[in-house]
Amino acid sequence: MKAKNKLITLLLLSSSAVTATAVINKAIKISAVSHRLLVKPEARCYKWRLGTVHYTVSGSGKPLLLIHDLTPESSSYEWSCIVHSLSEHYKVYSIDLLGCGRSEKPNITYTNYLYVQLISDFIRSEIGHRTDVIVSGASASIAIMACSLNSELFDRLMLINPESILSSSQIPGKNAKLYKFILDLPILGTLLYHFAVSRKSIEERFSKNYFYNPYSVKASCVDAYYEAAHLGESPKSIFASVQCNYTKCNIANALKKIDNSIYLLGGSFEDNIEDIFAEYKLHNPAVEYTIIPNTKHLPQLESPQEVLNVISTYF
Repeated sequence: MKAKNKLITLLLLSSSAVTATAVINKAIKISAVSHRLLVKPEARCYKWRLGTVHYTVSGSGKPLLLIHDLTPESSSYEWSCIVHSLSEHYKVYSIDLLGCGRSEKPNITYTNYLYVQLISDFIRSEIGHRTDVIVSGASASIAIMACSLNSELFDRLMLINPESILSSSQIPGKNAKLYKFILDLPILGTLLYHFAVSRKSIEERFSKNYFYNPYSVKASCVDAYYEAAHLGESPKSIFASVQCNYTKCNIANALKKIDNSIYLLGGSFEDNIEDIFAEYKLHNPAVEYTIIPNTKHLPQLESPQEVLNVISTYF
């Protein structure tokens, strides 16, 4: 009888813990998206086969596609400091990749090739012309692969702080499936995800990794990234795919093959940026680059005018 009572007590405690965790997860999500910072009345939706993709269009002239970094907190907000100025000279398309920002976030495994197909289909369907592309961070490999496979869709490419070729070539490790399985769990996985994209964690990434000057990080910027990380049906799915290296791809051969003009833009305090640029030039000697002083991973947010100056010179 005592053993039975202990078992019942244990089950009740476990059930209570699960319920409490689910309530906490729900409260975190509601709080994170309550400010509605990413709502854009002029936004459009591209009905892609795997989900609806959110994007905006502004300006007129030669088309220019802006593709944000590939993290769970990234979105087209990344371009908010430069998109208005760019729209004075270009027809600017700013996209939220599937699984990010205000786009749909289906519970699927996101891969590099999935995004290559998305970008290629988006240009064909929504832009309809050969386009210049500015892409940031880990998404650079997507643009490289898409351009290699469908060069007729692309004109000039600008890569802002791309990953090293070695880093972008990593493959899922032997524990990737187990780790992804844990992250995909509806309650525990969601709680682990909320720890990873808490407001404090995102604020630390801005201060340590994204900006050179931590005192220039605006609370509104952190809030926008925090909101982006919690919108949608399954925001943790892109996190799991990125963490397990499903979104990576060996771009070495594609980079050698590309005949399009490629320009690299880096922050002077981004880790190993000169080595990364040298690596790109080794594979494609036609590559050019510029380094913006006193910036790190997101110069388009930290030093937008300097980025605009480079864009106007290159484009």
